[in-house]
Amino acid sequence: MTAGGKERRLTELMKALSLKPGVEFELVSMSDDIHYSEVYDLGVKMHFFIRKSRKDLHVFRQLYDLCKEFKPDIVHFWDSMTAIYATPVSKFLHIKIVNGMVNDSPRQQNIFYQPWLRARITFPFADVIVGNSKAGLKAYKAPENKSVAIYNGFNFERTENLIQAISIKKDLGIDTEHVIGMVASFSEFKDYPTYFKAAQIILKKRRDVTFLAIGVNTDSDIARSYIEDSNFDHFRLLGRKSCIESYVNILDMGILSTYTEGISNSILEYMAMGKPVIATNGGGTSEIVIDPETGFLVNQSDTDALADKMELLLNDPGLRLKMGTSGKERIKKVFSIENMANGYLSVYSDLLARQHGNPSDAAEN
Repeated sequence: MTAGGKERRLTELMKALSLKPGVEFELVSMSDDIHYSEVYDLGVKMHFFIRKSRKDLHVFRQLYDLCKEFKPDIVHFWDSMTAIYATPVSKFLHIKIVNGMVNDSPRQQNIFYQPWLRARITFPFADVIVGNSKAGLKAYKAPENKSVAIYNGFNFERTENLIQAISIKKDLGIDTEHVIGMVASFSEFKDYPTYFKAAQIILKKRRDVTFLAIGVNTDSDIARSYIEDSNFDHFRLLGRKSCIESYVNILDMGILSTYTEGISNSILEYMAMGKPVIATNGGGTSEIVIDPETGFLVNQSDTDALADKMELLLNDPGLRLKMGTSGKERIKKVFSIENMANGYLSVYSDLLARQHGNPSDAAEN
């Protein structure tokens, strides 16, 4: 439950499910680092099974004891490591399994990529495999007969009670006319080097832009090393931040330069806040960004193309507004929290129908 896309998606799903009559659930986390603190307000019973080592067999016993006591109809896990622990326990106790580990669209499709290996081990035992993009399910080679794509949903309540833009800019010491940002962790899967290089191409031409990097480790020494000293005043490397919507609100456009992606919550946030998007084509990104309607798609690690699209949008406020408005409408229609919650409820209901042999009863429970 740290700061991340799948954790945000789970948080929003739990919020939605907590309002549905007849749904009871408990949360098991293998980390006590809870970034989205609103889960504590849901009244959901939480269990923390913390590993003492990478291969802590004691977790199997903890999960087994919990399932024996709680007696769930369905166990739904959200990443590849929890899949390894929860799959054998669920099969032994004859509990239906929803494997929700498909959150990206990996380039490395072999056993040397751990999530891929764990998928090969656990997919055969799943009753349903849920991915947040069609591209992700295809990349993981999930069996079509038991796979379903359910897009991330954005909760527009998150756009209420924003911190004033003038306050955010003052706090960050921003006095430039324009602000561009990328919201993503600084990791092997996110292409921050291309973003930083493209930003510095822009800064060779104009000095009226400040560039933000928001996410885990974006304030690290490694991240800083990509920025020339002469340009550092035009960057804000902010690390992990809460109230991310208030920071997105000050942007002229949102960037996602990446190597692999399912459905990015950052892109959802940009579009829901009415910001045009420039993102790396590939994975599930083309399922959300309509080029050139809601933003632009560029080839992977194409620094010049990214810089060109940035400059195009900087020079055309009318295009920024048009793309941002189209993006927001697309989120409302296709990527709503209601659509996501109903998608998962449909999966759960179908599983219960198979188990009890009565579809109408399953839909009510």
